[in-house]
Amino acid sequence: MTAVVSEVPEPEAEPRAEAGSGGCGDRAGGLDRVHPVLAAMGGAASNSTSAAFAKLSGAGAGTAAFLRCALALIALLPLAAAEYRTRGPRPARLVAVDAAAGVLLGVDYVFWARSIGDVGASIATVLINVQVVVFPLLAWGLSGVRPTGRFALAAPVMLGGVAFASGAVGQAAPGGSPVSGALSGVAAGVAYAGYLFLTRSAGGTGHSAAPVFVSTLSAAAAAAVLGGLWMGIDLDLPLASWGWLAALALLGQVMSWLLIGSALPRLAPATGSALLLIQPILALAVGAAFLNEYPSPTQLGGCALVLLAVWALAGERPKSDG
Repeated sequence: MTAVVSEVPEPEAEPRAEAGSGGCGDRAGGLDRVHPVLAAMGGAASNSTSAAFAKLSGAGAGTAAFLRCALALIALLPLAAAEYRTRGPRPARLVAVDAAAGVLLGVDYVFWARSIGDVGASIATVLINVQVVVFPLLAWGLSGVRPTGRFALAAPVMLGGVAFASGAVGQAAPGGSPVSGALSGVAAGVAYAGYLFLTRSAGGTGHSAAPVFVSTLSAAAAAAVLGGLWMGIDLDLPLASWGWLAALALLGQVMSWLLIGSALPRLAPATGSALLLIQPILALAVGAAFLNEYPSPTQLGGCALVLLAVWALAGERPKSDG
């Protein structure tokens, strides 16, 4: 999924510990040593394989969404524990925000996995960029950060591109369910926009592993409930499926969000958004190379419209009311 973000007010920084005190002020170590441009590109590249791995696993939407998070927790727990020892605890208020964001992420994953089954891995990755329309509306309504006129021009282009990319309008690739895929993709994008809003409002405070761990934990719980009630969760999977899901967890959940979470607070919003646009482009290439997914001409045109709108919104400078 592509994290395209608008500028919202940054949270009040946590108290910084003196160097060598083991508090959260030691920003020189770990992922913060990686150049933010390289970190953003690496995170986007890791995430671009997520849809393909989910489809290659053969697992149902609920199962893939739940296990993506559950397996990732195995790798995230020691990282979060080490961060706790060196940087101290994360404030309870921000932990609550991380947990709420994770619930939305779990909902996003279930709908996105359903969209993958309906329209294919590459198209589903493009569709979820509808969040670039929803996110500024959330920021405007909840934080008073008003988008400029460019948003009003780009939003209809984005929504039209979604309709064409999914195949709901025009020629669809054979074997898909374009209307269901479009609806699932849009629902995933709305939930994802809420996740981005909450994580950005609680970001830039010195912790990287802890917020990813907490949000992944609550995402696993949300995916278990929604996925279990809607489509069921099947843990009786062949070994190959577990392998693909483990790769999805490590690359698409652990690696991608640690890198992206480290990069975005150190990049201007327009720069970060532009760099992360490589994800849907790479996802199209991965889908063609490994899944033999070849979108129809109208779907490719819709993808181009979506990416054009995202690119336009990436350079937007919002205005704050008052």
